Amino acid sequence: MKAVTDLNWRTLLAVSIGAIALVAFGVVWYILSAPMVVAYSVETHDLVQQIVASGRVITNSRAHVGSEIVGVVVERRVDEGDHVEAGDILITLRSEELLARVNEARASLEQLRTITRPEAENQVVDARLRQAQAERENARTQALYGNGHVPAEAAEQSEQAEQIARAATERALLQVEALASGGVEEAIRKERLANAEAVLAKTTIRAVASGTVLSREVEPGDLVQPGSVLMEIARDGYRELLVPFDERHLSSLSVGDKAHSIADAYPDRPFAATVSIIAPTIDAARGTVDVRLSIDEEPAFLQPNMTVSVSVETDARTQALVVPNDVLRSVSGTKAEIMRVRNGRAEAVEVDLGLRGMLQSEIVSGVNAGDEVISDRAIAAGQRVRPRREPQPAAAAPIADRESPLINP
Repeated sequence: MKAVTDLNWRTLLAVSIGAIALVAFGVVWYILSAPMVVAYSVETHDLVQQIVASGRVITNSRAHVGSEIVGVVVERRVDEGDHVEAGDILITLRSEELLARVNEARASLEQLRTITRPEAENQVVDARLRQAQAERENARTQALYGNGHVPAEAAEQSEQAEQIARAATERALLQVEALASGGVEEAIRKERLANAEAVLAKTTIRAVASGTVLSREVEPGDLVQPGSVLMEIARDGYRELLVPFDERHLSSLSVGDKAHSIADAYPDRPFAATVSIIAPTIDAARGTVDVRLSIDEEPAFLQPNMTVSVSVETDARTQALVVPNDVLRSVSGTKAEIMRVRNGRAEAVEVDLGLRGMLQSEIVSGVNAGDEVISDRAIAAGQRVRPRREPQPAAAAPIADRESPLINP
């Protein structure tokens, strides 16, 4: 009897252990049979809305360098791509005619100082001697006329001679005064020399402003004419960015918006820009609106026509409730659907969207901070899941590829 009892007890224990093992196996199988999915926790932090696009560096001020005179090019000192400062010599010309005019004007001024002026001073001396002699002759003639020894006609002629001699002296004095240092004649000849030198100086063509040489259309030996463009220079400080944005983002863009810019040639040297002009028309063929951005501090490496990527900050929120953009489903305007994990199952939740960022979006209503949401599109509502929590992508992300000029990837 005791042996039977022991047998029943052992059988019952074995059955119990088997049942427990079967239940445990079922639980484990139930848990492990659910697919493992990446889950993100709904978080609150600052969010910046950015619009990304690509464009080019343009120059809104270009100097066309030309010649004001006819001349032959002797030397060209710069080439395309060279940077020049205001006053730098670009081209030198040769003009024998202009050089001859300068030499002639210089010789004329020297002649005034060494020949013409001394001659005029000698003429004053001669005029004064003639005047003194005429005065003596007239005094003697008048005395003789008073005594009746000469006729009245002789007395009149003698007096006229004295007047003529006195007038000649006055003219000589005026001539000396005009030819004196600092006088009218010297001023005229100096002005002629200065004008001739100024015209000759035009044979040296200089940069009128600092900038970069974009093109040159002349070589040594070429004959240049007034009005022809010899070089084109992009002025420093007049560069800006021209970026075509998708017209869908027109309502989000405003003059004064700040932008983060990167030249493709120098990806590790970002610079700041500001939206300055939004075109009033839409390019119908491309469906874009041209936006110009002024550069806050122009980098030295920036060149015209460089390709740049810009990220314009159009709005921001502090402590917004955010989720990654890849968890959003069926986005329509400000509405979207999100798969939330609730009691081990995926639950479809409709949410209201607020600010849209490059990697994250603001949720106005529908989920709470700490909720777990999933991005796997293969998961359907009601399906069991095993969430594996991972951190959300960083809010501050680098500029996206320029071929996708959208707010959201």
